[in-house]
Amino acid sequence: MSQKVVLDEETIKRSLTRITFEMIEQHKTLKDVVLVGIKTRGITLAYRIAQRMKALEEFDIPVGELDITYFRDDIIRDPNLEKPSLPFSIVDKQVILVDDVLFTGRTIRAALDAIMSLGRARSIALAVLVDRGHRELPIRPDYIGKNIPTSSEENIQVELIENDGIDRVSILK
Repeated sequence: MSQKVVLDEETIKRSLTRITFEMIEQHKTLKDVVLVGIKTRGITLAYRIAQRMKALEEFDIPVGELDITYFRDDIIRDPNLEKPSLPFSIVDKQVILVDDVLFTGRTIRAALDAIMSLGRARSIALAVLVDRGHRELPIRPDYIGKNIPTSSEENIQVELIENDGIDRVSILK
């Protein structure tokens, strides 16, 4: 299996800074905005975006962690699995879901179901570090770090310092 690095530490940092600026520009105020990271690396990215917002706007944006396993359509649901919860209410909030890679859209569909099970948000947007295409559902990100077209035989591997000890995005063939 070959590996081609397409984003390094500096490029990831710049991409997240750009996403953060776009979020700030699109919201008149951040007081009703919450970030919800999708387990696992989406959570890490959400916290990084929150840190950048704090540095740029001196505002602590709430960050929640979302495990979408309960809502996945590709596994048999474990009856002992708990529905997700967040440490804050999303009712009437502007929720920004954060994930590492957008591929078929099925993870995001599950995340939308999970968010909607928690209440009625004012709006839900999507931020991804990498959009690789190949959608199976009509889902489109609002904030994109990098578009990386891939073949269906290729995989995108996102590694983050907090999870993997290194920041890089690679295409695996």
